[in-house]
Amino acid sequence: MRHRVAHRKLNRTKEHRLALRRNLVQNLVEHGQIRTTITKAKDLRPFVEKMVTLAKRVHLSAKKKDTAAGLRARRQLHKHLSDRSIIPAAHRADYANMSDANREATLRSASGRRYRTGEPKGRLTFTGETVMHRLIEVVAPKFIDRPGGYTRVIPLPDRRVGDHSQLAVLQFVGSEQSAGSLAKPKPSARKRRTNARYAAAAKALKASAKSES
Repeated sequence: MRHRVAHRKLNRTKEHRLALRRNLVQNLVEHGQIRTTITKAKDLRPFVEKMVTLAKRVHLSAKKKDTAAGLRARRQLHKHLSDRSIIPAAHRADYANMSDANREATLRSASGRRYRTGEPKGRLTFTGETVMHRLIEVVAPKFIDRPGGYTRVIPLPDRRVGDHSQLAVLQFVGSEQSAGSLAKPKPSARKRRTNARYAAAAKALKASAKSES
């Protein structure tokens, strides 16, 4: 019997599920929407709602100068979400040329005064905005007057190549795009190779049928 089983296991261990959830939420905060399977999107949505609520609490505490409540909410947010830097488009080439140690230092560098003033940290080329900074300062203020329902799941007609899983888009409310841009994204390299094989097989089948006739 399936009593008191509240969450999906996604065929992963607990540690893997938590890491997957953190990575998906970080990408959602960075890009405003993500494209994943509908099962992962439905499982991720309640977690995103809680993170936005905590970010709203931090933002409102700063306005009310309630340091204790803001610090408590910020610690909970960091505990569940962790943090990493968002690489600006202007510095992606610099990031690609970095060593592994400098990349790790760049991703883990805190977003604070150095980011606001544009000063690099130590030997780093730049200091980027972090996910938590964007969530608290950019995403949360958009939903100050909204009591909940910060995200939506949009099922897509496409299926993933390989296991044929149904795909969906998870996005923040207010980050809507046209239906065409969601349903017809740029095909991946794997999808292009699959389409090429199907086209070659159909062409060969048509040629053999023509020769037999």
